[in-house]
Amino acid sequence: MSVVTTLIPPQAPPPAPPRAYTLSRFFGSIALGIWLALAVGIFLTVVGGWDPDKFAKYGPSYLSGLGVTLLLVAISITLGALVSLPLALARMSNSKVLSWLAYGYIYFFRGTPLLTQLFLVYYGLGSFSAELKALGLWGFFRDAWNCALLTFTLNTAAYQAEILRGAIESVPRGQHEGAASLGLPKRITFLKIVLPQALIVALRPYGNEIILMIKGSAIVAIVTVFDLMGETRRAFSRTFDYQTYLWAALLYLMIVEFLRNLWAWLEARLTRHLKR
Repeated sequence: MSVVTTLIPPQAPPPAPPRAYTLSRFFGSIALGIWLALAVGIFLTVVGGWDPDKFAKYGPSYLSGLGVTLLLVAISITLGALVSLPLALARMSNSKVLSWLAYGYIYFFRGTPLLTQLFLVYYGLGSFSAELKALGLWGFFRDAWNCALLTFTLNTAAYQAEILRGAIESVPRGQHEGAASLGLPKRITFLKIVLPQALIVALRPYGNEIILMIKGSAIVAIVTVFDLMGETRRAFSRTFDYQTYLWAALLYLMIVEFLRNLWAWLEARLTRHLKR
């Protein structure tokens, strides 16, 4: 009996069946064409109406406003992070009083618009100027920058507290049990075992919060803080050129894109030990 030793050579996979040109693809192609036409039209309009004199005149003001925006967000994010840790611990506390107080704080600042909170601090507390002067606090609250910083800090602290609470609760119970079996105190367990793991889990939500704060910071221009949007409004009031807002949009876009890539690199760097 003969044995066949010749193998069949590998064959190419069968071609994929052609996709049917459905109605949804038709409307999708139309929408894509409209977006491309708008993009080309905006680009040609900007190039045709580009005024280098205006850019040279107001460019330094934009850079100054950009510095104000970044400083405001950086300080508020840092102070909010300091407030968020005790707030998250109070939220997880066995004490009903502490837990409900933290819950009420977080519920209010996450459930109301940031603009409303800014108005409550800037205009609302301004109506109590006599009482604030008696307490020696009017010098702080009369400055729009300080009101914006306080509002942003209180707001981001609420969001960061929820991010941190969720991250802490996501750490496996076995980590606590393993530390207890080694005789480690609860404080050391939290600071050196639980919290570092929780911060890695919270890394991406923290990045999203910073980006949201960057974009949300534009509202401070309403209360006369000359951040990036404040300088944009001033430039537009003097030129009535829509390109002043386009410059601001591009600057915001560059900031967000830089932070997005920086955070992606940071996350990949800090979590490289988790990848196989």
